[in-house]
Amino acid sequence: MTARIVIAGAGVAGATAAKTLRREGYSGEVVLVGAESGLPYRRPMVSKEILAATAAEPRTLLESADTWPALGIDLRTDTSVEAIEPDAAKVRLSDGTMLGYDRLLLATGARPRRLPGAARNMHTLRGVADVNPLRAAAFDGGSLLIVGAGLIGCEVAATLAGLGVRVTVLHAGPTPLDRVVPAVVGEYYRRLHADHGVRIHTDVLLDRLDDTDTGVLATATDGRTWSAPTALIAIGATPNTDLAAAAGLAVADGILVDEQHRTSAPGIFAAGDAAARFDPLTGVHRRAEHWNSAQGQGVAAAKAMLGVEIPPTEVSWGWSVQYGVNLQFAGDLAPTDDLVVDGTPDRPDLVHALRGGRFVGVVAIGRPAEFRSARARIADDRESRVRTSS
Repeated sequence: MTARIVIAGAGVAGATAAKTLRREGYSGEVVLVGAESGLPYRRPMVSKEILAATAAEPRTLLESADTWPALGIDLRTDTSVEAIEPDAAKVRLSDGTMLGYDRLLLATGARPRRLPGAARNMHTLRGVADVNPLRAAAFDGGSLLIVGAGLIGCEVAATLAGLGVRVTVLHAGPTPLDRVVPAVVGEYYRRLHADHGVRIHTDVLLDRLDDTDTGVLATATDGRTWSAPTALIAIGATPNTDLAAAAGLAVADGILVDEQHRTSAPGIFAAGDAAARFDPLTGVHRRAEHWNSAQGQGVAAAKAMLGVEIPPTEVSWGWSVQYGVNLQFAGDLAPTDDLVVDGTPDRPDLVHALRGGRFVGVVAIGRPAEFRSARARIADDRESRVRTSS
């Protein structure tokens, strides 16, 4: 029987794993199964260049169409893994095909969280298929209501405001981007958006969203209301664990994996947004939803499937571009961290986060060299502590 590795999910984690297998010398079959109809692409561009229609398609792709067969990777688009039979080491695809595997990688990603109500005029944004309906609705109505001031919400606001759409953002937290940056940076981004005509309302707890004759009406628990012809719901993502759970794998907030990306079933691994990897420093499983983390996990999972030992959990990091301003963040920031802020009161260019005297996180605005140096310091400290605790 020919050796075969099947990868469920052709996002950056799955696609990177497939390429890494070849780079590491694996000579068996590699079957990369992706539910979307197109070639694997750069998902961070969805809320920026793809939404703005400023990038030619070749630039949005992870690899050209010729690359996959040249690498001997059997890329099956518009197809998904429908069921796993762990005892028989087989998967059933959506086209009815049964495939045996020696190892299986679950890179099933995540799906946008939704809110009840106003379904007729509500949109989410996860992949390229979501772009045209959102853009058409925003342009037709001339204005957009965004629920959520995280990365997706803020990036879409910046993109569409730059194209002349009137944008209002409602956010449950105290400052924009509060899941990835401290308040001092979030306030900078509130001002940056305001300078471009975007009002971000924070501490908004929504009571309901209603359809109206003219679009969507959002009502907060304190009685405040906002309306627009259409709304984007950008309140985070839920890991796609249904396939794993149906096969009897351990899941919680993600598919539970150890430090080598192994699930609870022999021969099955997981990586990317769907995977919750064990962190030996905290003793808990943690998910990372950033592009760079998914890319790094794709490399690590591929090596693990080949029996190559991989480093401990990486330092999570990501980036965002809004109005041409480049934001980078890394580490594990918490609201109670001590902050060392560099820059000006109006623009905190570089923020170091310390906890108990240890350097745990960094945020940089337009200072890539300092960011890289700080990220390396966090990684070195983490590796040292992992070695000490083992």
